[in-house]
Amino acid sequence: AFRALCTKDKLLAAFGERPVRLSTANTYSYRKVDLPFQEYVEHLLKPQDPTALGSDTLYFFGDNNFTDTRLWAPCVLAAVCLGKEGSPAAPLCPGSGSGVPFHWHGPGYSEVIFGRKRWFLYPPDKAPHFHPNETTLAWLQHTYPTLPPEERPLETQWERRSLPQVLYFPDRWWHATLNLDTSVFISTFLG
Repeated sequence: AFRALCTKDKLLAAFGERPVRLSTANTYSYRKVDLPFQEYVEHLLKPQDPTALGSDTLYFFGDNNFTDTRLWAPCVLAAVCLGKEGSPAAPLCPGSGSGVPFHWHGPGYSEVIFGRKRWFLYPPDKAPHFHPNETTLAWLQHTYPTLPPEERPLETQWERRSLPQVLYFPDRWWHATLNLDTSVFISTFLG
């Protein structure tokens, strides 16, 4: 029932004109851009250009201010369907090849609703080799192959299967993500 309610056509019909807040895909994600959900889906939800800088790449990571529901209404249906309305869940709708480069924050978890997502993780005492304005896709193509095995991150790939897959990321663990398809997932931050 959830998937039937969240088809592209139904979400665009219900929320196409509603604004969404996009963040830059660099480590610090400082820049925010508001635009209609339909514009995001039709013009920006496409495979990542591997030569683009993170500061020039926009993705839908929800907004840091969850009191203004206008800015994340297109995915509020996901939160409602999952019984998480009002929680600090960040509904996410990124395109293929997009992702967030290495960063850390408090603990949380992420659940894939649709699509596939690859995670790269390092413990707090092992900082990764990366440039904060390089996209995860560029890092994977250029830096990752040069890393000796002992310097490579822990890795996992998550996708929607018959049973939900949820990834827990501990407090202050470095992590980067790469969306292998256009995907929808929800991250909840615990601290």
